[in-house]
Amino acid sequence: MDNKNKLIELDGSHGEGGGQILRTALALSMCTGTPLRIANIRAKRPKPGLMRQHLTCVLAAQEVCGATVIGAELGSQALEFRPGQVHAGDYRFAVGTAGSCTLVLQTVLPPLMLADGPSRLHLSGGTHNPMAPPFHFLQRSFAPLIRRAGAKLDLTLRRHGFFPAGGGEIEAVITPADGGLRPFDLLERGEPLEAFAEVLAPALPRGVADRELEALQGLTGWDSHQLRVGTARQNEGPGNALMTTLAYEQLTEVFIAFGERGLSAEEVAQTVFKEMRAYELSAGAAGPHLADQLALPLALAVAGSGRPAAFTCTELTEHSRTNFGVIARFLDVRFDSHLEVSRAGNAWRVDVLPG
Repeated sequence: MDNKNKLIELDGSHGEGGGQILRTALALSMCTGTPLRIANIRAKRPKPGLMRQHLTCVLAAQEVCGATVIGAELGSQALEFRPGQVHAGDYRFAVGTAGSCTLVLQTVLPPLMLADGPSRLHLSGGTHNPMAPPFHFLQRSFAPLIRRAGAKLDLTLRRHGFFPAGGGEIEAVITPADGGLRPFDLLERGEPLEAFAEVLAPALPRGVADRELEALQGLTGWDSHQLRVGTARQNEGPGNALMTTLAYEQLTEVFIAFGERGLSAEEVAQTVFKEMRAYELSAGAAGPHLADQLALPLALAVAGSGRPAAFTCTELTEHSRTNFGVIARFLDVRFDSHLEVSRAGNAWRVDVLPG
């Protein structure tokens, strides 16, 4: 995939108009060697343009492939990115605020999965943020599916980082797939294996965690051994995240709600329970966030191999549809989706097909 003479122009206000358009475009620009020009970056957000975490994504991408970049500055709403050769290596990327470092990983992971050797990333910033994939979701839900595609993503949490303090640290080791990424199907969850909840509440009174777990137990009926307080050092707070994990034969899903000032323990528990319950009532394999994350690696596998892939999901969000559109601008693939209705529950089926 080499398109150095072709320039792709994107409107960042298209669809859901957020940072995902930028991250997906940067990743695929590096994967395909295609220059990119993007305008109206994050146009539909309260503060448009590049914020600290988005600028870190751009600078990380530049370092990984030696790109020539115009417009890489805070607040910029336009960017030109001309990639060079992607190089495996040992990289350190710091957001410098509580901005999500998992979104930086999301940007550089695809090209490094196609690189000429393994890479090690040291990422610092927010690890558990609203509006970004938390570390435990990436480790339990996403990384195992990357292994099914033939690559390896080994993640280690060195230090939690919550909003607004940040200061979290993640280490990621990326091992490319021998012979390229392999397409796969993820159509069913399989039999349930395990379900549990855990609270992270560093530098908060112990009663906060207890009340959240008690409220969740009232909603789920789970046994006490399924309710856990996660280990986080006091100096990693203040922070509060309530997570539930559902493990099945074919995949694991993680749901998360964040506590904040003025929000009761019962409201936090209700939020995560509602999201988990919506998943349980559907027949789709992937939840809406996992469906979004899965699209790009599967599309790369389909484009590289010429073989199709498919997955089912509980919901097809505008976020996902926008992502599909950006991917199809760079890769010779198409996404076909339709709603399947059955007695087991409704599910969206998405077929990723060679163009």
